[in-house]
Amino acid sequence: MSFIDDIKLRYKNGNIVEKLIYVNIAVFIFTLLISVFQDLYKGQINWVVEWFSLDDNFSTLLYKPWTLLTYGFLHADFLHILLNLVTLYFIGNLFIEYFTQKQLLTFYLLGTFFGGLLFMVSLNYFPLFQGQSSMLVGASAGISAIFIGITTYIPNYQLKVRFIGFVKLWHFAAIWVGLDILALSGGNAGGHFAHLGGALFGFLYVKKAANKEIKLWDQLSSIFSVKKKPLKTVYKSPKKTTNSVKKTSLNQQQIDHILDKISKSGYDTLTKAEKEFLFKQGRK
Repeated sequence: MSFIDDIKLRYKNGNIVEKLIYVNIAVFIFTLLISVFQDLYKGQINWVVEWFSLDDNFSTLLYKPWTLLTYGFLHADFLHILLNLVTLYFIGNLFIEYFTQKQLLTFYLLGTFFGGLLFMVSLNYFPLFQGQSSMLVGASAGISAIFIGITTYIPNYQLKVRFIGFVKLWHFAAIWVGLDILALSGGNAGGHFAHLGGALFGFLYVKKAANKEIKLWDQLSSIFSVKKKPLKTVYKSPKKTTNSVKKTSLNQQQIDHILDKISKSGYDTLTKAEKEFLFKQGRK
């Protein structure tokens, strides 16, 4: 099997996190090759960056509206993409333990979109930052949406850090957001506003999911949910229906108890019986 065939197979069999990583790497390599080619022929700015990065001027959206999303797949240099993709790998895989893969893609794309909007608004309408002309690239806004979204859902989930011990997820998220807030005083304020825009989206998105009065979550998630075909009833038995309802209610109570335990202490604190029960319920 050739190297290209191996990459294709890995992409095909990978989850959404791995596919996003492969796409970002492919775009980065392609952009790098274009830069090298243009340098050899004394070209100007890389046309990939020019047409797919996000400009701070609202008028550019009239002829490049796609840049509100495509900038999230471009990166400035190797260190930039390395840090983003390492974070995406660990946080993204934690995210899909509690949400679907399609929901992760939703967080990534909409976090990128709203991060881009806040980037443009901040540089055009916030007095302290007006005049900082720049172009935005990077997946950080989408990753921030995923990071803060899963943290909002399981804030007390604990991660084991070598030499430190167990640290709650919300502590990492607080540091993540805090660094962006502190960096607003620097020269890349627009970029950090984009990160905060993605983070704000992730927080509100999950918060709205817990609020039955707000329908935005239902409207968005319904786009990505798989509709089950209605079951055709052949025979009804009142006695069996009662037993089924009671069993379903007990199972749901146990599932709720286990999920609450995971959110407070982490998956590793479950007993063997609880893990087996959760696994069996997941296969139904």
